[in-house]
Amino acid sequence: MARFTTTISSRRSPAEAFAYMADFANAEEWDPSVTESTRTGGAPLGVGTAFAVVSKFGPRLVPLTYRIVRFEPDSVVVLEARSKGFVSTDTISIEPAGASSRVTYDATLAFSGLGRLADPLMQLVFNRVGRKAEARLREVL
Repeated sequence: MARFTTTISSRRSPAEAFAYMADFANAEEWDPSVTESTRTGGAPLGVGTAFAVVSKFGPRLVPLTYRIVRFEPDSVVVLEARSKGFVSTDTISIEPAGASSRVTYDATLAFSGLGRLADPLMQLVFNRVGRKAEARLREVL
């Protein structure tokens, strides 16, 4: 399983940081592997909200549907995308830090079957992309 985690100090309040991060349509602003991200449906954000995401894996563009599977306002949101061969899980936790907040982003990419053989290589790729996303998050948060 490939994993990237980081904690970022944000100038935004916990409510503002949560609202921005929980709306995964914003992912294309800060995640360099996301070329498109749109919210599907019109219901308010919460468990079950879905996002159509196109991610770049090497030279390939991979369409994914991320769904919110856990939603605790101003605190924790967990999004999951299932595809043939892997599960991508993004856990975003927000903690108050005075008037500001600390945002922890924890992303995992778990392959199944023979795809698990690619874990060491995917960890290297995940680290590189994760560091770029971290730098962008520091700017937008």
